[in-house]
This record gives sequence, C-alpha cells and structure tokens, in this order.
Amino acid sequence: MSFLPKNPIFVVQRHQASHLHYDFRIEKDAVLKSWAIPKEPPRVPGIKRLAIQVADHELSYAQFEGTIPEGSYGAGTVTIWDSGTYLPIADSPGELVIDLEGKRLKGVYCLIKMKPKKSEDANWLFFKKSHVSKR
Repeated sequence: MSFLPKNPIFVVQRHQASHLHYDFRIEKDAVLKSWAIPKEPPRVPGIKRLAIQVADHELSYAQFEGTIPEGSYGAGTVTIWDSGTYLPIADSPGELVIDLEGKRLKGVYCLIKMKPKKSEDANWLFFKKSHVSKR
C-alpha cells in the first residue's frame, strides 16, 4: 500500500492587535512562513495587498485561536479566518505562486517580493491571479 504525501497547509489568522491585520501562513520547510497583511486578503482578482514578511512560526501555531495577553508581543485576539491546503506552482527567491484550497481563499495566489528601498525591507504583494485553479 502506498500513501500520497499530504498537501501542505495554509492558515489566515485574523489578528486584532494594536491594529487589525491578517496573518497569512504557509507550511514550508517544516515551519509556517508568515506574512502580515494589513487588510482582508482578496478573494477576487485585481486587488493587491501589501504583505509584510514576519518571523516563521511553529507548525502547531496554525491551530492557535485565543487572546495573547497585554504586555506580550502581538497582544490581542487571534481567530482563524481561513485555512486549508495548497499546491506550490512556482517557488523562487522573491516569487511564490500557490494554488489555495480553503473555505474563503480558493484559486491561484501570488506573493511577489517588492524591490527593497532598504536592505531589511520585507514587503511583498499578495494577490489572486485571474486564471482558474486546475485542481
């Protein structure tokens, strides 16, 4: 009997901290690669969102919902806004194209690193591609 490898997961956590934002996380290299998106992730093509790359998180964090206490980094309420699996389509430095299969986010999405103004800039663009997913 052979088993197919499971598809990697993604999660979007709605994070009401000092400012409301959405944490987009994908399972990659045994961690959750993470980006903070200041506005709700787009569900239709044509809308681009700023996505700021932040520190990786442990895979177990994908299921976290609750309140981070005052005085702690990221203090505020975290809820899962969406989750599911994804298929990688393209993965190169500065560009990630993935096919998401979640409850809210479905289809091919891109993360494209913006040209840095400073060496430490971690700004990316996150958007849905206009062609249909081929799952």
